[in-house]
Amino acid sequence: MTIQTVGIIGAGTMGNGIAQACAVSGINVVMVDISDAAVQKGLATVASSLDRLIKKEKITEADKAAALGRIKTSTSYDDLKAAQLVIEAATENYELKLKILKQVDAIVAPEVIIASNTSSISITKLAAATSRADRFIGMHFFNPVPMMALVEIIRGLQTSDATHDAVKALAEALGKSPITVKNAPGFVVNRILVPMINEAFFVLAEGLATPEDIDAGMKLGCNQPIGPLALADMIGLDVCLAVMEVYLTEFGDSKYRPCPLLKEMVAAGRLGRKTGRGVYSY
Repeated sequence: MTIQTVGIIGAGTMGNGIAQACAVSGINVVMVDISDAAVQKGLATVASSLDRLIKKEKITEADKAAALGRIKTSTSYDDLKAAQLVIEAATENYELKLKILKQVDAIVAPEVIIASNTSSISITKLAAATSRADRFIGMHFFNPVPMMALVEIIRGLQTSDATHDAVKALAEALGKSPITVKNAPGFVVNRILVPMINEAFFVLAEGLATPEDIDAGMKLGCNQPIGPLALADMIGLDVCLAVMEVYLTEFGDSKYRPCPLLKEMVAAGRLGRKTGRGVYSY
């Protein structure tokens, strides 16, 4: 299957980022959200992002105009009928995703592939709620989508080879470097990353080093572009805690026990950049 038009549900950070990546690569986009204000805000974000690329001389004004011309905005799922692939990029909430996926499943043609951009919810479980489990897949983009090369392609138990191959080919057409993973809590990257962040909080709680020195150690000693504590502030401490709690529940292994300091900071409302204070102040 050749994917020429991609439907995207959600015009927020992830949705508009995916829309930009597609449009810049010559793929037509239908970006849908619950209100015209939401989709226009998403489109404005894409335009601003493209302006920054123009300043860096990565693209031209003509490239920007062409990319924006490939993005159609809508508040109706009916407009997704033109797509060969629909990517759900709504908030990370199982019930919400389930509601959206069932609506889309009922509207688009049987051969259309549906993907979820979830970073934690079971692809096998979501697929089972649709009438096309073999044409359902996880497509986990990383933030910021236009800049990050990785896409995790998650196969549910039911995902067909043809579906996997079509989505992998699209990811490559977007200039991304996809990796294929099996369905499991956290998939691959977050399964490794978030416990590392949690361990950094244990190190901090034990007073082994200052936050600055912990982050400097991981940047200089492990060649990481950002330290784990600063990264936690960027992700959101509440998100990190929620992920660890999912791992503890799903795996039943005490190695996934959330650090008490992380829990304390979340309880205090110190969630990171989005609240102005986490490990660091902003």
